[in-house]
Amino acid sequence: MLRQYLVGTAASVCNIAIHALVMVAVIRVARIADDIATSRQWLRLIAVMIATVSVLMVAHFAEVLVWSLTYAIVGAAPPGTVVTYFAFVNYTTLGYGDVIPVERWHLLGPMTAMNGVLLFGWSTAVIFEVLRRAMGELLPLKTATAQGAARSEDEHGDRSG
Repeated sequence: MLRQYLVGTAASVCNIAIHALVMVAVIRVARIADDIATSRQWLRLIAVMIATVSVLMVAHFAEVLVWSLTYAIVGAAPPGTVVTYFAFVNYTTLGYGDVIPVERWHLLGPMTAMNGVLLFGWSTAVIFEVLRRAMGELLPLKTATAQGAARSEDEHGDRSG
């Protein structure tokens, strides 16, 4: 059982490192997409979100590949199993149940699922933070426009008094 914990922990730490490195890429890609000059701010927001989510999806795919490689190295999947499929089912907690790990590696499935849940949660937090910041930049523009219109009315509006 200790071997299962050690192998699962090693794969999980590798995936956490991948996710941490991808955060640097997400920040850069979001900034590049945010710098797109457009008069339509909603297009900029869409570009930022597409870029962010795309980078995170690539990260999750890479993390599934880490688990696939782990399963292949230790022989956790029954013979004839496509380990990438097996890893995806576990990582996403889909749990079809059509493939069950070999007896001596039963704990790798739940460890894969736990790793996937944590990394999906991290990705969700990042998506919301990027969206919050992108929306925060849009809202001040609307507020500034409304304040400018109000000042203009004060300066040029009611001259009857």
